Amino acid sequence: MLDEWFARYEQLGLAADLAFERVQREYTDAVQCKRGCTDCCHALVGLFPIEAAYLRERFAKLDPALQQEVLKRANQAEEHLTKFQTMINEAHADDPQMQAYAMARERIRCPLLNDQGDCVLYSNRPVTCRAYGIPTTVQGVGRTCWKAAFKAGKSYPAFNVDRLHRELYEMSRSVLEKGGQHDLDRAALLVSVSAALKASLENAVRGEFGPETK
Repeated sequence: MLDEWFARYEQLGLAADLAFERVQREYTDAVQCKRGCTDCCHALVGLFPIEAAYLRERFAKLDPALQQEVLKRANQAEEHLTKFQTMINEAHADDPQMQAYAMARERIRCPLLNDQGDCVLYSNRPVTCRAYGIPTTVQGVGRTCWKAAFKAGKSYPAFNVDRLHRELYEMSRSVLEKGGQHDLDRAALLVSVSAALKASLENAVRGEFGPETK
């Protein structure tokens, strides 16, 4: 069952790769992504259940010693995230928009980023990571990496994140249902990379993780 859904998920990753390659080819000077730049590796990435399950399954194939290194960083990242969430919730208890703004600006190292500046699961990284660095649209608003050289007021092809999220949500609902999860609303809950890596594959397929982010 998982092989079928993981294959569908990989198609979304391929679409993001192709979109990135197209923009990079047509606007070479504007795309500033290159090896050694880890800006997006310190952004908070929320994973839908299908993504979390896929990442967890691929993570299990790494060398056990490497897994332990990553899990150590995952624990550190989760501790950082939990403390920051508590602080933000207390400071902006009546302002969800400000909470979301603060979370979007926080810098937390992805546990998959090693000390050499490489992603240990680069070929299996989340779709969001694949589209980072080119223009995207989120709720109809254009966005791009702050390091990029795209010019304000000029039109560029953009990767539709809203459409991606709809597809990931629908896929997640199907996977949760097949996994025996009756609370299909969990398909809309986003979890951190750290939480995904620390969960068992069985729990990931059911959308059951540790601390969750919305």
